[in-house]
Amino acid sequence: MTSLAQPRTTMGRVFEHRFLTYRKTFRASIFSSFFMPILFLTAMGIGLGSYVDAGPAGNVGGVPYIAFLAPGLLASTAMQAAAFESTFPIIAGLQWSRVFHAMYATPISGRDVALGNLLWVAARLLLITTVFTIVIVLFGAAESPLVIFAIPAAILTGMAFAAPIAAFSATQRTVEKFNAIFRFGITPLFLFSGTFFPVEQLPQPLQVLAWLTPLYHGVQLCRGLSLGTIGDAPLLAVVNVLFLLAFIVVGTIFTVRTVSERLVRG
Repeated sequence: MTSLAQPRTTMGRVFEHRFLTYRKTFRASIFSSFFMPILFLTAMGIGLGSYVDAGPAGNVGGVPYIAFLAPGLLASTAMQAAAFESTFPIIAGLQWSRVFHAMYATPISGRDVALGNLLWVAARLLLITTVFTIVIVLFGAAESPLVIFAIPAAILTGMAFAAPIAAFSATQRTVEKFNAIFRFGITPLFLFSGTFFPVEQLPQPLQVLAWLTPLYHGVQLCRGLSLGTIGDAPLLAVVNVLFLLAFIVVGTIFTVRTVSERLVRG
């Protein structure tokens, strides 16, 4: 019985460390985590959206542009928050402060360090996506009460990025390659994975590339739930979920492996 409880306890210690650190520094993340998405929703959904809805093509997909945009921003906000939480904090604990090495000198294992960090990312995503979903409802951008289920869908989207990125971060000793992740990965996905316009408007090769990314599937899930159209193609929704879960499972396995190897090497 003790052997089964011990991993949960030690993993919880890693989570507690991340929580206590965040409690001291949360003010620095308020703008990027909460206000920036709201500004995007206001500027693009209401500002630009009024022109889109009044244009010759009318609304997008039969709904006002803000209703189309909001769930896409929810998924992409989760992606961006997860990417940050799984890059700099990971290298900080392994390279700069080496606090994860200090943990490893206790009964806390490399597996606990890896899973505790991923659990913290999921908790952060729960907070961010819940607040943003409330904002979506207050803006009148939700077409269905199923929007509540867009919260776990967005968390899945974020974790599909957090797990593999954390695995990569554990192998790094400098932050130079993180710039490439955000510049050539996160930003293009934010722009071209269906957040702002239907992917079908892209050239066919880019549509295929978009379909192979977690954000596309996260956007489709969140949008289907927010608009109440997810029941129109239930099998496609299942594929979206399975795609995200595959990224999470494989990424988690590699995160545990790379973090553990890094702690052993020092």
